[in-house]
Amino acid sequence: MRRATEQTADLVRAVGQERLGDPTPCAEFDVRGLINHLEWVAELFESLAEGGPRVEQGPYAGDFPERAGRTLAAWEKPRAWEGTSPAMGMPMTTLAHMFLVDMVVHRWDLARAVGEPYGPDAEAVARALGFTERMVEMGRKRGAFGPPVAVPEDAPPFDRLLGVIGRDPGWKP
Repeated sequence: MRRATEQTADLVRAVGQERLGDPTPCAEFDVRGLINHLEWVAELFESLAEGGPRVEQGPYAGDFPERAGRTLAAWEKPRAWEGTSPAMGMPMTTLAHMFLVDMVVHRWDLARAVGEPYGPDAEAVARALGFTERMVEMGRKRGAFGPPVAVPEDAPPFDRLLGVIGRDPGWKP
């Protein structure tokens, strides 16, 4: 979780203002919208780690790296991993995996959108893929994942992860 989040924060810091209107692999988001989504994800998972409520997404603030740092600090507390979230009704370990998937995939979305290289962390991808394969139907019902995109059976794990959640690994702006 830490590596994936820090790598995402580093990429967000590198995005210039002139790129905020660029398209991303998330059809519903341009770069600004994607970073705003990441801001909300960080705020939400910080609140959930602390036993708080589900928070609503606010306007773009440009402070994802700071929010991500607070989220990581909240998840460093052992109690964050215990029990079930009152706000979401899911085990805290499930929520942690959901956050990891967001960091791994949305970093790719952002890197593709702004033309930066993306080298996924093999351990994070393995965890995200295993979790996603188990939770994909629930993710689709909740609107978190799109229809699957076919990828070759021998595709790298990251490409398989993208296909499972509905992203085209070959997407280009």
